[in-house]
Amino acid sequence: MTLPRFLSLDGIDGVGKSTQIERLAEWLRGQGADVLVVRDPGTTEIGQQLRGMLLDGDLTMHRRTEAMLFMASRCEMIETVLRPALEAGKTIISDRFLLANVVYQSTNDVEGTPQVSAETLWQMGHLACGGLHPDLTLLLDLTVDQAYGRLGEKVDRMEARGCDYLERVRQAFLHQLPATGGRGVVVSAAGDVDEVAQRVIDAVRES
Repeated sequence: MTLPRFLSLDGIDGVGKSTQIERLAEWLRGQGADVLVVRDPGTTEIGQQLRGMLLDGDLTMHRRTEAMLFMASRCEMIETVLRPALEAGKTIISDRFLLANVVYQSTNDVEGTPQVSAETLWQMGHLACGGLHPDLTLLLDLTVDQAYGRLGEKVDRMEARGCDYLERVRQAFLHQLPATGGRGVVVSAAGDVDEVAQRVIDAVRES
């Protein structure tokens, strides 16, 4: 069985990405893979600082500015962490990647024409990524009501934009998934942790 070397898990917050990444990494290691888990944005020193500005702060910025900061964080991670890891034979699992950047920055707080189009963001992203994209993107899908129920009061700057916004984000994820460059699979995040973990593993096996 040949397994993908670069995987990304994505979806709106509350779908259980962190838990499923841990479970997937454990399973892949059981298959003999040397697994590296990264977070986008994050992982590098620059990425951590930008993550604080983008998700945990209260700064107001234009969506294009926001998008470029995400792109800069990803570019640094690719060139200093991901490419060397892949060359060393590691298997990478990324908590979000370019798909999330495109979806969140092309989805407005209110219904209407986005400040930055998805097409423009894909173009920016391909330049920032230098041609690197996940072999397999797993989109964990859950209704917004269920996702918010799991989050409780722990929401970041993106999530605080409200349920209507997150529903548009959810639909954008489903719409944009085929453009990731590798294989994209929608995985239901409904049910208990073990059920979802088995769906994730099955999707990886079938890739």
